[in-house]
Amino acid sequence: MNQLGEISGVDTQPERIGLLTTGVAGLDRTLRFRWANPAFCETVGLSERRLSGQPLAILHAMPALEAAARRALEDGATTRLDGIAVCAAPGKECVLDLFISPIEAEVLLEVRPAAPPPSASRLSESLRGFAHEIRNPLAAISGAAQLLQQGERDPQRAQLAGLIRNETARLVSLAERLLGSRTSMATRAINVHALLERVAELLQAERAEVQVVRDYDPSLPALHGDPDRLLQVLLNLTRNAVEANAQRIVLRSRAEAGLRGGNGQAVPALRIEVEDDGEGVPAQIESTLFEPMVSGRADGSGLGLALAREIAREHGGELVHQRKPGATCFVLVLPRHARARETAHA
Repeated sequence: MNQLGEISGVDTQPERIGLLTTGVAGLDRTLRFRWANPAFCETVGLSERRLSGQPLAILHAMPALEAAARRALEDGATTRLDGIAVCAAPGKECVLDLFISPIEAEVLLEVRPAAPPPSASRLSESLRGFAHEIRNPLAAISGAAQLLQQGERDPQRAQLAGLIRNETARLVSLAERLLGSRTSMATRAINVHALLERVAELLQAERAEVQVVRDYDPSLPALHGDPDRLLQVLLNLTRNAVEANAQRIVLRSRAEAGLRGGNGQAVPALRIEVEDDGEGVPAQIESTLFEPMVSGRADGSGLGLALAREIAREHGGELVHQRKPGATCFVLVLPRHARARETAHA
């Protein structure tokens, strides 16, 4: 529990507020600053005198912030807004997480410096190193597949050689993105079921003995995202299942109502599940499953799930692991329209 848990709603005596190391401030019913403790002033870079009587917009002219304060007053709702950029003066910008909640007839505003995503820099370094190492082997594989395709008279074998070339080209493209800027995505409308069928096709080409079960909601609309990156996420999940000795993999699609945007509002989203009957995730790594270099296999790189979650978050979505009776399930939730990370800073 944070320090506000001791005083929220009942005790705003100045002597206690001033002792808090958490930055807190009170807004009146017109959403103007009535008071602020020293920690708040230090965090946002504005003195209490400068804040007193000023509207909430002095921190950030953001409709979502004012709407959250209104909800606190009218409905007693508590809202969290992450990664909000506050600029007290040129060159003094800071990025904060804001907590807006009701307190008696006021609005309580708590600020904390925004924490960077766990292992973000470590993940980027790992991925870039990995991308650099695989470029030459990929080029060799592509060249060999091209020679096989040109000299093959059997149409089925020629098709498989073409599949190798296409997948190699996709991996080369991903490697180049990892080595260069990873902030832009080549987004377009995607038929989510065509994407899942591509996953099933590749899986069957690699492991024909694995049963693929399709559980699709045919009414789902198109998804906007980067098809190569999302395909990589789903391939990582299915290949993990195969390596865990799965004999049956379920590819499931559904509408999702629980995804919330940076302003706290629900956004239209899709839910993709990859469920398998394999050996599951070892209990000792479950809490660190998505961190780079963490693997349940002695020969595993520990990059697949870390990359998959990063791609999901690049799209404004999330990837989580769920245990089910007799099954392991990874759930990928994506907004229908990809939200780049900067949406949270809008």
